[in-house]
Amino acid sequence: MEVKTDANDGSRILLKQGAEARVFESKFAGRRSIVKERFSKKYRHPTLDSKLTLKRLNAEARCMAKARRLGVPTPVLYFGDPILHTLTFEYVEGPAVKDIFLEFGANCIVEESMDDIAVQIGDAIAKMHDGGLIHGDLTTSNMLIRSDTNQLVLIDFGLSFTSTLPEDKAVDLYVLERALLSMHSSCGNVMDRILAAYRKSSKQWSSTLNKLAQVRQRGRKRTMVG
Repeated sequence: MEVKTDANDGSRILLKQGAEARVFESKFAGRRSIVKERFSKKYRHPTLDSKLTLKRLNAEARCMAKARRLGVPTPVLYFGDPILHTLTFEYVEGPAVKDIFLEFGANCIVEESMDDIAVQIGDAIAKMHDGGLIHGDLTTSNMLIRSDTNQLVLIDFGLSFTSTLPEDKAVDLYVLERALLSMHSSCGNVMDRILAAYRKSSKQWSSTLNKLAQVRQRGRKRTMVG
């Protein structure tokens, strides 16, 4: 595991690296934290790269703050550094929904627990969508369950944006559906349970789910052509 120096609290432990950012475990003001660092792209002009990176960093922080205002549980944002292009968040103690669902078939996870998670997912997405916020990367890797409260927490708003278009909301749901089908087929009809909760919580569900049917149809056509 790679270790880097943190200017404030000592060490940072690299947890994950993606195409756009690195994620570290660290300490902030004595508290366990997560640091997300957006790194520069060498193929871009340095000035343009800095502006784009800062713009995306600010957009992620704004979208995350908006989600919290809409009643969607997210980690607390402690600090943003526009020079180092980092965001420092609360460390959420608990497993990813991905790991819980992967254990469903193997370790006989209680059905009621999965139902509760599905309801929380549907409710959280409905709150975001009704408030005009699209997550952009709804996968079970970006959903955590707090160990002490069993509360769902959404993370990684790096691809999030604001939109009221049913098409954008439908694509958001479709991304989640495809993730569930590819990773969690043993969980059965969990997407149906999520959509049932979504319909119950959302005031705008009808137009979104109509669009979802169209998005699914386009997806099937692309699969057949491929």
